[in-house]
Amino acid sequence: MRGGFLMMVVIIISLSLLLDRYVARSIDVLIRNWRSERAKRAVRWGFWIVTLGVTISLLLLFSVGDRRSLGGVAYWVFSIFLTFFITKLVWGMVLLFEDLTRLIGGLVRRRASGKFLPDRRRFVSQVGMGLAALPFFSFLYGIVKGKYDYTVHRKTIYFDDLPEAFDGFTITQLSDIHSGSFDNREAVRRGIELANAQQSDLFVFTGDIVNNVAEEIVPWINHFQQLRAPFGQFSILGNHDYGEYVQWDSEADREANMNRLKNHHQELGYRLMLDENVTLEKDGQKISLLGVENWGQGFIQKGDLNKALEGVDPDSFKILLSHDPSHWDEIVRKHPVHVHLTLSGHTHGMQMGIETPTVRWSPVEYRYPHWADLAQDPDTGRYLYVNRGFGFIGFSGRVGIWPEITVLELRRKA
Repeated sequence: MRGGFLMMVVIIISLSLLLDRYVARSIDVLIRNWRSERAKRAVRWGFWIVTLGVTISLLLLFSVGDRRSLGGVAYWVFSIFLTFFITKLVWGMVLLFEDLTRLIGGLVRRRASGKFLPDRRRFVSQVGMGLAALPFFSFLYGIVKGKYDYTVHRKTIYFDDLPEAFDGFTITQLSDIHSGSFDNREAVRRGIELANAQQSDLFVFTGDIVNNVAEEIVPWINHFQQLRAPFGQFSILGNHDYGEYVQWDSEADREANMNRLKNHHQELGYRLMLDENVTLEKDGQKISLLGVENWGQGFIQKGDLNKALEGVDPDSFKILLSHDPSHWDEIVRKHPVHVHLTLSGHTHGMQMGIETPTVRWSPVEYRYPHWADLAQDPDTGRYLYVNRGFGFIGFSGRVGIWPEITVLELRRKA
C-alpha cells in the first residue's frame, strides 16, 4: 500500500511539473507584448518560485516519516498544492484543446511559409486563465470559509414496523470530526451550537474523532461535550481513530494511544460502542441501537456485526452505527438479520464536488457508490445514510461539499 501511495505521489508531482511548463509558455504569450522586460522577468520568476516552492515543500513533507510532528502545516501545504494543481489542470486543458486544433490545422494545410504550426493565440491563453480562475477562487474560498460552512441536512424516513412510540423520533448525526485539522475555535463552536440547536432525541457520532493520535481531541473536549440529547450520546470508531497512519515506537505505545482515545470518548459523555448494542425505550416500546468497530473495503476490518447483534431480538427495529459505507454494501444489506437503518460517514464527499437540486457529483463516487445522503436497497428496503463529515483532512478546505450536521426523523407509515 505504501509503494502504491508513493507511486501516486510521483505521478501527480510529475504531472504538476509538466503543467508548470505548459502554463509557463501560455504566460509568455500573455505578456509578450509588454514593453517592460523587467516586468516580464518578474512574472516569469514569480510563477516558477511560487509553483516550484509549493512542490518542493510538499516533497519535503512526504519525506517526514512521523506525521505527528507535522501538525497542520502539512494540510496547508497540500491544500495550496492542490489549489494550484487544479488551477493549472483547467488552464492546461484549454491549451491542449488549442494545440490539438493547431496540430490538425498544420497537417491539413501546410502554410506557404513552410511553418508547420501557427503561433499560439493570445485570446486562447486569456480564456484559459479566465477559466482557471474559477477553481482557483473556489478553492481559496473553500480553504478560508467553506470548511466551516456548516449545513443542516434533514431527512424523514418512513418504516412499516417502527414502534408507534418512536414515530417522530429524531437523531442528530455528526461524523468525521478530525479534530487535529481544526484551526478556528470560534467557527467550530458555532457548528456545535448549530448541532445542539436541533434538539434531537438522540445524538450519534459515526467515527474519526481524530486524524492520527488521541491528543488531538483534548483541546476540543469542552466544546464537543456540550452535545447532549435526552436519549443519550453514542459513538463509534473510524479508521483514523486506530492510529494506523503514524509510526509508533512500539505496539504498547499504539495500544496506549487507543486506550486514551477511548477515555476521551467517555470524557465527552459519549457511549463508545465496540461491536455491541443498547436498547432505547420509550413509553414501554423499544428499538435497538447497534455500533460496530471500523469495517471498510481497503481499510481496517475489525467490525463484527454478528457480535453487535448478540442478544438483539431479530424482529426488533434496529439502527446501526458503522463508519464506512462499504460495510453496508458488502455485509449489512445482505445480512440475514434485518437492520433497518445504517448511519455512516468516512467519505467526506471528498470535500469537493457539485451539489444542486438536480446534480450531485464528486470524484469520490468512483470509489464509493453511496458517498452522501440517503440510499435504500431495492430488494430489502434497508436504508443507509452517509454523512458528509463535520471536519476535514488532507485538503484543508471544502468546495461544494460543505460540512454536515444530519437530522433524521423516523416516521411510521400510516
